[in-house]
Amino acid sequence: MELILAADLAGGLVVHGRSGMRADYRPLTWGIAPSAEPEAYVSALKPRYLYIADLESIQGRTPQDDLVRRCAALVERCYLDRGSRSPAECTAVAGVTPVVGTETAARALEDLRAYHAGYLSIDTKEGRVLPWGIRPAEMLRRASALSFEGCIILNISAVGTERGLVREDLEEMRACYTGRLLYGGGVAGVGDIRLLADVGFDGAIIATAVHHGTVPLEWVRRGSAC
Repeated sequence: MELILAADLAGGLVVHGRSGMRADYRPLTWGIAPSAEPEAYVSALKPRYLYIADLESIQGRTPQDDLVRRCAALVERCYLDRGSRSPAECTAVAGVTPVVGTETAARALEDLRAYHAGYLSIDTKEGRVLPWGIRPAEMLRRASALSFEGCIILNISAVGTERGLVREDLEEMRACYTGRLLYGGGVAGVGDIRLLADVGFDGAIIATAVHHGTVPLEWVRRGSAC
């Protein structure tokens, strides 16, 4: 199972996300972060895989594409959510694996059929998929008919909280989708990593647990649990 380091970028810096309250995000200058400057941050932590959320672009402001490219060049694979609102925007940055978030990608579920690249990020708050309000399991069932390489369950409500995961919820979601499935948001430590692997997820997107030392940095550098 892949272990992927998350980096939220805002205003040219790595910021610490918590529960999707983006106005309150502050530069990540604690834990094992030597600097909130993205290239210095990635160079020091040396993850094998990186997930970038370009919060500027997601919120409709100027994309940080040049900064993203420089960070992506430092890792083996970089997943990028830049708030795509069309298939053309999805593939605008070369050399990354595009992530299409339900939060921004389409007004209607049917419009997701226009996308033919990358991963679908099923963005959830309080157990419901943005912006349609359906359950994640139902969205995964529908995603089986779409052309994405895989899906990401992104629990925005749990980002940065380390609240932990619930086996029954994970098992239900895994059973609804046979393709590659990643999870992000609320991973509390090694126990949750083991749980995701046991249930059959293909990857975990983590950050806060690494900075608090509940998931070893060496695992992120290897890109997998030891």
